[in-house]
Amino acid sequence: EVQLQASGGGLVQPGGSLRLSCVTSGFTFDDYAITWFRQAPGKGREGVAAIRQSDENTFIMPAVKGRFTISKDNAKNTVYLQMNNLKPEDTAVYYCAVVDLKDDSKWYVALSEYVPDYWGQGTLVTVSS
Repeated sequence: EVQLQASGGGLVQPGGSLRLSCVTSGFTFDDYAITWFRQAPGKGREGVAAIRQSDENTFIMPAVKGRFTISKDNAKNTVYLQMNNLKPEDTAVYYCAVVDLKDDSKWYVALSEYVPDYWGQGTLVTVSS
């Protein structure tokens, strides 16, 4: 059974940092990507960052580039989203999801909410003073 468990959310002041974790299990894909999405109150879900298992290539959405980084620890089956210099507009529920890359072209649309094959539950990030 494929499982993704996101954690690490919380309340942080503007300019602060948080690190989200996504622990994964049950994967049988030859290659895959883990993508972080977020959904702010009253808005749609948007892709934030993605990392590919086979070569560690990454995508970062322009709005967070330079502030957010995505990385993985294969030994722990965990993908991290390091978020620095957080802004109130980063407030959202953050989700991790997996994209099966048996179709290699799906990597290039990994930040689309319509692409993932499995989703984890969300973790709430609130940026407020």
